Amino acid sequence: MANTKKPWISLVFLSAVGASGALLLSACGQGAPAASGPASSETPSSSPMSSASSAASSAPSSASSAPSGGTAPAEKPPADNGLCKAGDVSLSLGGGDAGAGSQYRSLLIKNTSGKPCTIQGFPGVSYVGGENGAQIGQPAQRDGDKGAPVNLAPGQTAAADLQFAQVRNFDPAVCKPTPVKGLRVYLPQETASKFVPLDGLGCAGTNIPGKQLGVKTVHKA
Repeated sequence: MANTKKPWISLVFLSAVGASGALLLSACGQGAPAASGPASSETPSSSPMSSASSAASSAPSSASSAPSGGTAPAEKPPADNGLCKAGDVSLSLGGGDAGAGSQYRSLLIKNTSGKPCTIQGFPGVSYVGGENGAQIGQPAQRDGDKGAPVNLAPGQTAAADLQFAQVRNFDPAVCKPTPVKGLRVYLPQETASKFVPLDGLGCAGTNIPGKQLGVKTVHKA
């Protein structure tokens, strides 16, 4: 009776041991961490490389931040060089002499401003006529050398000697005598002109054998 029971007990024991081993192996396989799993593809936002790249991309560009199309600063007006301007003076004709087919008179230049000014050289002088003040013939030709500067205090006067040729002495076909109403005068180194009334005749022709007007340098009156 005892011998028939031992084989059965042995089989039960072996079966129990086998089942326990299988359960133990299964439990070990499920609980062990995966050593060869894939690494995360996301880079931490707090990494130094990411912070540096973000700072570089967000930094403003000096070229793009520079203003474009800004208004340029206004230019300063030119400094006063002390020369007599058209608005600083009044002009008139003084008396003169006649001789050798010409008349000689002085162009008087008076400083009517409240400040001193300087004048030097030859005025530009020409006849004008008509309703629009058109120039008639050639302008005055310069006679002699350029003189020294003339300093005019307020109220003082300088002069430039003018020569007026008797245009009737020229061939009318060449001279083309034309009534004039006055003189257009430019002070030396000045671009604005002044008008001096003077009735007479001028040569509209430009090929006369001589000069219809002559001018000398400015001097103290």
